[in-house]
Amino acid sequence: MQQTVNSNAGDKLLRVLMFTLVISVMNASMFNVVLPVISKQFDLTPSQVSWIVTSYMIVYAIGSVTFGKLADKYRLKDLLTFGLLFFAAGSVVGMAATEYWMIIAGRILQATGASVIPATAMIVPVRYFAPEKRGSALGTVAVGLALGTAIGPIVSGFVTSVASWRFLFAISIFSLLTLPYYRKYLDDTRGAVGKIDFIGGILLAGTVAAMLLAITQMSLWLFLSGAALLALFLARIRYAKEPFVKPSIFRNKQYTLGLIVAFVMTGLSFGIPFMTPQLLSSVNHMSPAFIGFVMFPGAIMSALMGRKGGKLADQKGNPFLVFSAASLIFAGFISLSSIVGMSPVIIAICLIFGNVGQTFMQIAMSNTVSRTLSKEEVGVGMGMLSMLNFISGATATALIGKTLDFGAVTHWNPLAHNNEAFVYSNIFLALAILVVLVTTFYYMQFGGAGKRLRAERNAAQ
Repeated sequence: MQQTVNSNAGDKLLRVLMFTLVISVMNASMFNVVLPVISKQFDLTPSQVSWIVTSYMIVYAIGSVTFGKLADKYRLKDLLTFGLLFFAAGSVVGMAATEYWMIIAGRILQATGASVIPATAMIVPVRYFAPEKRGSALGTVAVGLALGTAIGPIVSGFVTSVASWRFLFAISIFSLLTLPYYRKYLDDTRGAVGKIDFIGGILLAGTVAAMLLAITQMSLWLFLSGAALLALFLARIRYAKEPFVKPSIFRNKQYTLGLIVAFVMTGLSFGIPFMTPQLLSSVNHMSPAFIGFVMFPGAIMSALMGRKGGKLADQKGNPFLVFSAASLIFAGFISLSSIVGMSPVIIAICLIFGNVGQTFMQIAMSNTVSRTLSKEEVGVGMGMLSMLNFISGATATALIGKTLDFGAVTHWNPLAHNNEAFVYSNIFLALAILVVLVTTFYYMQFGGAGKRLRAERNAAQ
């Protein structure tokens, strides 16, 4: 039977989780703004300084699925204690850094601890709330993600304008304030006693690291290494007595299809926060500070509408929320494709549609995937979803980045007035078309006819 908490304790737990998510998301994005400053101070090339972001992303992705697996066996409050202490320790190392390697060490320690947060954000709504209330809980999680995205660049700009970039590390230490509340509101339930398949975990970590590096570095050899490690991992989970991930979870067709759709949708949605700053910089010639203000209204609206999206999932169902999200994302892409080069005020308005749609889609896909899992599979199953979201974002960044490098000489939009505007207009149009195709696939599997077919199979069984 699904474990739940009373509504009062559950609401308090979600508020604490939302605060932690805000800090975690800010920590992931704040350093993008100061990479040029750090590069100049330590005399680094762009590829060298990029490891501040890359190292964090790799460890964060691996940690999210690892903590998800551990949550199937250990108390979630203990894992959070370990994670938040490491998060703070990495912050201290980063603040005290006198050499570049110390900054990287601090970021790796931060990512090791912070990766417990996305795992927790996926598990708490599923483990502690009944299915009919899960959408609202996931909506609260989405609010924390949207707020962190909204205020991260602004906080980073303010801190670095009045003090050293080192103080960005200090912000993460505030996450320790939430630890007593987690210890209070999370229960003492432990998972089943059993061994952890460390070999399988190492193979999975190696696969993720190699694949992410292959994507960010555009390396064929790293991709082939990742493929080889993936083959070894699949063989390991098939023959190990207690595998890191049970193969049966992938034989769950609805779970596997849900992961595929979530992977593609996350990548498509990522086009908005990744491309918009570059569009405003290269076409509108705006400074980083003003770019943050243009993106702020969309992020804040996402935060304000997050709980509404969760309630829609509970009341109308996930397919309805997916349709609403896809419609908003499509409107955002089409409008951005149409108005490239126009006033930043108009762009800010168009971003509202895309950002709110992105938040709704995240809620809908998390809810969709969670409903395909048994209680015993929740930890590792949702951890896999969190990990794939990171890989999806990295993949989208690499592919869109390469497309921007190639540029474009033709376009469909009469408002696009130069080659730089052409390529943005074309990419936004292509993303809009892909959103329609993926949404259609989702409905074939999870809504309408797909739902009736599943009901018929269940009745036959």
